[in-house]
Amino acid sequence: MTKKKFKRQNSNRKTKDSWRKPRGHHSSMRKKRKGRRKMPTPGFGRENKGMHPSGYYEVLVRNEEDLKKIDPEKEAARISSRLGGKKTEKIKEKADEMKIKVLN
Repeated sequence: MTKKKFKRQNSNRKTKDSWRKPRGHHSSMRKKRKGRRKMPTPGFGRENKGMHPSGYYEVLVRNEEDLKKIDPEKEAARISSRLGGKKTEKIKEKADEMKIKVLN
């Protein structure tokens, strides 16, 4: 599940793609007419909050025991930067066996 990208009104004419609220008096998008582009509403990001762009939730891993707590369908591992090379390699091998995605 990835984050939804909202397109700006008249994005085919504008050079910047960043979201801005439509403010035109006759704007069909502002009036939320059928068949027009969707606009973000309050609470939209709740289901995606804290999600990595890959579509997984990040879990910080400091040792091999932390890998057992991860659900491979929804979560991905981020290995702590404080670990050395040997321990990092062990964790990566174990993650491959358990079919867990490693983000770094």
